[in-house]
Amino acid sequence: MATALGNGLEIFDFTVYSFFAAYIGSAFFPTHDPISSLLLAVGTFGVGFFARPVGALLLGSYADRVGRRDAMTLSILLMAIGTCLISLCPTYGQIGWAAPVLIVGGRILQGFAAGGEIGTATTYLMESGSQHRRGFMVGWQMVSQGVSSVIGALCGYVLSHALAPDALAAWGWRVPFAIGTLIAPIGFYIRRHLPESPQGGAHDAHRHPLGELWAGHRNDMLAAIGLTTGQTVTMYVMVFYMPSYLTRIVHLPASTGFATALGASIAFTIFAFIGGFVADRCASRKALVRPAFILSTAACLPALWIVTRTTHAAAVVTTVMVVTALLGFSVVATLLLMMELFPANVRATAFSTTYALANTLFGGTAQFIVTAMIARTGQPFSAAWYVAACDLISLAAVLCVRERRMD
Repeated sequence: MATALGNGLEIFDFTVYSFFAAYIGSAFFPTHDPISSLLLAVGTFGVGFFARPVGALLLGSYADRVGRRDAMTLSILLMAIGTCLISLCPTYGQIGWAAPVLIVGGRILQGFAAGGEIGTATTYLMESGSQHRRGFMVGWQMVSQGVSSVIGALCGYVLSHALAPDALAAWGWRVPFAIGTLIAPIGFYIRRHLPESPQGGAHDAHRHPLGELWAGHRNDMLAAIGLTTGQTVTMYVMVFYMPSYLTRIVHLPASTGFATALGASIAFTIFAFIGGFVADRCASRKALVRPAFILSTAACLPALWIVTRTTHAAAVVTTVMVVTALLGFSVVATLLLMMELFPANVRATAFSTTYALANTLFGGTAQFIVTAMIARTGQPFSAAWYVAACDLISLAAVLCVRERRMD
């Protein structure tokens, strides 16, 4: 619970930006065209992802050399600083070009922290459970991410109802960042008092896990990147991008966009927890992951077709919830399949790096790419083709990867 709380707080701080991208775009990247403003805002969202591999390499290596707990404590401190910077940053109208520079700086700090946090926290949970309880333990990491998405979407939904549009655009979007900043010291305190995991680092500052990883596990790293590509793109398009997509592209009310993100986050959380239990009861990770990937790939095109062609909020929310439920059900088994490819002495570095690279190359750029595709084609449905292509990459990876069960 202590690990999940800290992880959820960091993911909330990092991803809440995407829920309010349209308002951040207006405040820091003003243009005459709302699509161009949104492009700049989601482009800055992607900047945070490009810092993630660096954070994954450095903090993941630190976790393998010194310990998981110390790396997680450092990451939550860095995340709090980046979130505070975004929360308090003056707008473009107040300080000019310095405003977007500060926002980019805050996103870089957030990305660096998230890169080390997710891989290290997931590794910590996996190593804290027995072979037959790994799914349950890792499931809490996904639950924490889902709950953080629920809280972020709920903040947007409540604020969009409680505030006038002008007030939401002027200062309301800052409220979730302020909440994340104020809660961070609690997470930091809890992390400082966690025990180290049984396999948590060799406590040898002279080891070079990066060199060991590159020498012996290059192919496994490529397979791990492929496994998570489709899932990360689905998450960032179908959950985090939905408020901006539905309001700016499909022209539905802001409340519908936040309600869709909220419903999707709830579905993901519930089915991730269920999926963790099921993963512990399956003899093979691939036996669970393979059919789930096939269903996800088949579902994304009709799902986005429905979303772009109906004005009924219930239909939009239900459709997106089905897609994210499929995602949540398979995500824990996928993470276990990835982590079990690597031995304990390089596991935090390997998993952090591959997960961060997949999120950077595909997840962090997803919102920008689909927005650019829509701007070029004039067709909101064109976003579906990118999601489907990334799902096919993951499906190919799971068909090719060789399953292992390392301690």
